[in-house]
Amino acid sequence: MKKDTTNDMTVGSPVSLIIKFMIPMCLGNLFQQFYNIADSIVAGKFIGVNALAAIGSTGSLMFFVTGWLNGLSSGFAIIVAQMFGAKKFDRMRHYVAMSIYLMAAFSIVMTIGFSLANKPILHLMNSPEEVFGDVTAYMGIIYAGLIITGAYNALAAFLRALGDSKSPLYFLIISAVINVILDVVFIVAFGMGVEGCGYATVIAQGISAVCCLIYIVKRFPILHLERKDFEICWDSFGRLLKLGIPMGLQFSITAIGTIIVQSAVNIYGPVHMAGFSAAGKIQNIFATVFTAFGATIATYVGQNRGAGKMDRVKQGVRYTQMMVLGWSVFVMFLMFFFGKYLTYLFVDPSEQDVVNVSVTYFRTVFWAYPFLGSIFLYRNTLQGMGYGLVPMLGGVFELVARTGIVVLIAGHTSFAGVCMADPTAWIAALIPLIPYYFHVMKKYKNKSQVQAVED
Repeated sequence: MKKDTTNDMTVGSPVSLIIKFMIPMCLGNLFQQFYNIADSIVAGKFIGVNALAAIGSTGSLMFFVTGWLNGLSSGFAIIVAQMFGAKKFDRMRHYVAMSIYLMAAFSIVMTIGFSLANKPILHLMNSPEEVFGDVTAYMGIIYAGLIITGAYNALAAFLRALGDSKSPLYFLIISAVINVILDVVFIVAFGMGVEGCGYATVIAQGISAVCCLIYIVKRFPILHLERKDFEICWDSFGRLLKLGIPMGLQFSITAIGTIIVQSAVNIYGPVHMAGFSAAGKIQNIFATVFTAFGATIATYVGQNRGAGKMDRVKQGVRYTQMMVLGWSVFVMFLMFFFGKYLTYLFVDPSEQDVVNVSVTYFRTVFWAYPFLGSIFLYRNTLQGMGYGLVPMLGGVFELVARTGIVVLIAGHTSFAGVCMADPTAWIAALIPLIPYYFHVMKKYKNKSQVQAVED
């Protein structure tokens, strides 16, 4: 008999459930980041600073492209989580099937569109001539593999919607190791340059997707789909897109802001590009805890919202806020005092100019990490309850703030001024999120009180 490994988060201690779910999510996010980080480390060590600058400068663009697919799959999975929490398993499987249609369609369209627009986009980003060819080649390979990226995001999101955050982690560990091996083989042994990094990334992600699919077939009978589940229903497409598109746009809007900042950094040349890239990757490693808490709270809230247990939603958010603040304090201390040494992971200590750029970034933004962590908490809580518009609006606020700083500062003052775009954006993103969360919770509280009186 096949073992069903679903995880019902509507019962039990909220803190225990959140921590147990979050840790594998955090490790999984780290290994997913490791694809690009490994590419950067190998390129920086074996090819040079220009290769590091080339691959590093694609981080914001990759976030824009893959973030859209990640947002879509996360939005679709919230509806799956709500159906699972409500114990409506037939409807749950139907939404899984409709999500597969949509993810395949978006992946194919994006591959065609971005492949055609590759060079124009990089020109808009002010990519310097000395790295332009490498960046174009690397991103072309990434675009060609978007169907694989979409497949992994969707399958992993379905697993997490049912409370399984461990299995995607195991598959990512396997593929991350393979990615590093392929990086070394393609670059060092075959001399393929940055193109080798691109091929290694796509192949490793494909392995993750295949592992997820095999695991679902063997261990999740509740997700076994039949022909009737694939019967097209336009109303179901509409409901999925109503939540998936705002979440995809929210990711993409945030990414557009980071692209604008990257474009401003590119003006200062390859040294600043490399230092900014290294600092961003180090920051992202530690911010993975924030994103893991966010993804955890989305699943937790989605299941409990589906079960109608809003008191548990409130408890989960309160406890998660405490944990986010605790981690923020730790990261503030680490980045301020040890950011310099962490940069040595990416560049040789002799590249002192590059290291100084990273230190400048850390010293400028470290104080704002509590705001960054809170974004993931409140944005994902609202999304878990089925609200997509206001979280997207938070992304708009973030974009406007970043753009404003870049327009006022880029090219007119020091690099530290450009770094202020991130803290300003993090604070701005919370302006619509926190008030709306309390408004929603008050609405549910009043509704339950009215219901109690009527009963």
